[in-house]
Amino acid sequence: MRTWIASALFLAVPGVAAAPAPSVQEILLRAKPAVALVVSEVAAEVIVACPSGGRQRVTPPPFRETGTGWFISPSGWVITNGHVVSPAHQPKQDITRQLLESGVRQACGDVSDRVFSAAVERAKVKIERSIWVVLSNGLRLLVTVAKYSSPAAGERMSGRDLALLKLEAADMPALKLGDSSSAKIGDKIHILGFPGVVLSHELLNASARVEASVTNGAISGFKQDIFNQPVIQTDAPASWGNSGGPAVGSRGEVLGVLTFVPLESGDEGTIVQGFNFVIPSAAVREFVKGTGIDLEEVSRFNAAWHAGLEDFFAGSYERAEKHFAEANRLLPDLTDVRRMMAEAKNPPPRPCPWKQIAAVAVVVGLAVIGVLVMLRWRRNRYRIRPAEVMQLIAASPESPPIILDVRDAATFAQSPVKIQDAHHVLPEDLKTGIRDLDFDTNRTVVAYCARPDEATSAQVALQLRELGYRDVRILKGGLSSWANAGLPLEAKTAATSA
Repeated sequence: MRTWIASALFLAVPGVAAAPAPSVQEILLRAKPAVALVVSEVAAEVIVACPSGGRQRVTPPPFRETGTGWFISPSGWVITNGHVVSPAHQPKQDITRQLLESGVRQACGDVSDRVFSAAVERAKVKIERSIWVVLSNGLRLLVTVAKYSSPAAGERMSGRDLALLKLEAADMPALKLGDSSSAKIGDKIHILGFPGVVLSHELLNASARVEASVTNGAISGFKQDIFNQPVIQTDAPASWGNSGGPAVGSRGEVLGVLTFVPLESGDEGTIVQGFNFVIPSAAVREFVKGTGIDLEEVSRFNAAWHAGLEDFFAGSYERAEKHFAEANRLLPDLTDVRRMMAEAKNPPPRPCPWKQIAAVAVVVGLAVIGVLVMLRWRRNRYRIRPAEVMQLIAASPESPPIILDVRDAATFAQSPVKIQDAHHVLPEDLKTGIRDLDFDTNRTVVAYCARPDEATSAQVALQLRELGYRDVRILKGGLSSWANAGLPLEAKTAATSA
């Protein structure tokens, strides 16, 4: 009984249970600072001679490809798609031609096709390639391509389509690679990145454009690309610009890298949503082998940022603010860090702690119930019902229970009856009276009285136990319960009282 009560109290006490898992909001906030915009740029300087004048040196608008990358290591290692950086890493001839024609058009203006073609043939172009990442604080960092796997030529799908970029940095926010082999259909997945529709939106300011967006979905299939290499299918929405972005699982681990999206047939080539594909994290792990990346490297930014989020969502706003300040010192002015610092300084009003109140009420209620149950058990553990007494008599007719009538003298004198074969013993004469009866102390003794709470019987039972009687019971309800049950009574005689 006591064990049961203690177990119930243990289960009810708040704080004894395991700490709750981080919310989706906390998991995504942990991940966002590690996601960066990747820009692959091919700039040109064109020297052209137009019919209307001498040689001109012009700089046409550069060719730019944007995508998404994420830090796989705090030491400045970034993962993205190969096709995101390929324009600058391995520029195609048609890009050079496009920049050349753009420069001639810029210099010569509106001329005939013949004149334009002649100017293009005489023009010279100098190409300058660059790749950089942009953090959410607007910081632009040049990168080099440390390892590259090109997309499949002439196809919209890819082989491994991965690129590993390197920049000089330390303690950057980084994401942890998960185990894609344990992923199941239906598992939740979140894609982080910089979709072009947001990046180029005219109604958003510059800081909003370099803050990663999140789309949500689930794993909807496991397929193979044209090289028969595994890819994960997801219904999480994606767009151009999301390429290279991390696909994050429910624990914040990277399950893969978004690689390609299906397009409708025709000239428009509109993206078909709900059928996007992810390179598994197992392939990313294989890709970075031999590059010197330490996948277990600890980031001081991560330590501060994660601790601040944990404290913030636990309601410890002062501690959270200190952790956020440390994260901001390590990498200043990241959008999410600034936002959470402001919220920690001006936290939302604390809601009424209904859960805690309910938990305390449950504990108190269980404690009260436990006490009542214990008192009831202690009160009734030696009590026996009339029917149970008859069962004892029937089970041992040769050695039936000893029935003691312990009513006081006045009550006994006024009553014309007693239980059949009962021996009257006055409570005050118990020691001498019981010795005179000379009963075996191993036999069961049942005491009854006329008081509603059986107080006299309880007192006598305690004294009998002190005298060595091992099994002493109290008749529940006393003489009246016996009579109400219709059990045998007998008239008193002068020799009844001991």
